[in-house]
Amino acid sequence: MNIKEFLSQARYLDMRIDSKISQVASLNDLATKCTSVITGMPSTPSRSKSTMADTVNKIVDLENEIRCDIDNLFKVKEDIMKVVNGVKKLEYRIILERRYLAFQNWENIAVELGYELSWLYKLHGKALQEADKVYRELEISD
Repeated sequence: MNIKEFLSQARYLDMRIDSKISQVASLNDLATKCTSVITGMPSTPSRSKSTMADTVNKIVDLENEIRCDIDNLFKVKEDIMKVVNGVKKLEYRIILERRYLAFQNWENIAVELGYELSWLYKLHGKALQEADKVYRELEISD
């Protein structure tokens, strides 16, 4: 894994967690809408007897996955912080922290630091080179 992939994995994991949280919210909405339909027709034997129970089981499973993903996110961010803290130049560390740990977009970082975007991109490239050296020295497992 290259340094950019390593640093970006927290953002993707965070997005995955957000997606699962949305799924749980959607399932919760669905669970509140579940009602029994009583008809004179016999039901299919293979059909689930309890839509509500199935929905609740899915919610519980997703919430367990979210907890595991959050634990993993803490570990990934901890590893990223080890690499970022190993970068000597403070300016580079700030850029890396804001981009890869705070998930800020380039425009916001540039405004906060008072840089033109083109200069920020150049500094980011240099910061990645320094971070790559630290990453290789620490030998953090993928």
